[in-house]
Amino acid sequence: MTEAGEIISFREVEEKVLSLRGQGVILDRDVAELYGVETKRVNEAVGNNPDKFPEGYVVTLSNQEKKELVENFDRFDKLKHSTAAPSAFTEKGLYMLATILKSPKAAQTTIAIVETFAKIRELSRAVSQLSETKEKPRQKALMQKSGEILADILDDGTLEVTGDETTIEINFAIMKIRHSVKRGKKGRA
Repeated sequence: MTEAGEIISFREVEEKVLSLRGQGVILDRDVAELYGVETKRVNEAVGNNPDKFPEGYVVTLSNQEKKELVENFDRFDKLKHSTAAPSAFTEKGLYMLATILKSPKAAQTTIAIVETFAKIRELSRAVSQLSETKEKPRQKALMQKSGEILADILDDGTLEVTGDETTIEINFAIMKIRHSVKRGKKGRA
């Protein structure tokens, strides 16, 4: 579990986003970890406020979906023997949960979650536009934008290198994105 005073990075949130039923979601146990509360507190918040979580805000995983998570992700091994069906929060559900959950790091965690979903949407739009564009200058601009978004996603601000170049290359089925970032030495305060 993350410490109460620890800042949540984009990468920590992004690692917890799963694709379920065609949308990005975060499981209740991962939401609880991000907020620094117990999973049962997250589920109590939903149970105590059913009017704030209409259909599509929280999804209960089927037994098959739960089985696939356990088979495909080692971090979900504990779910294997659990009798409770995990809940998954959609982006809307996470926003609503943020209005209810109170913890020492709630505001900071909510901002990290909002930023994560925004960057994922922005990257998705850029990649989609790139696959539809035939004009070379527009393709180049979209590839640059996609590379910058990916660099932002992958660099959580902890890189402190001097004069080195970092190259990120991702090969999608429809395109290959290569983005290089040159960093200078960070100044000391």
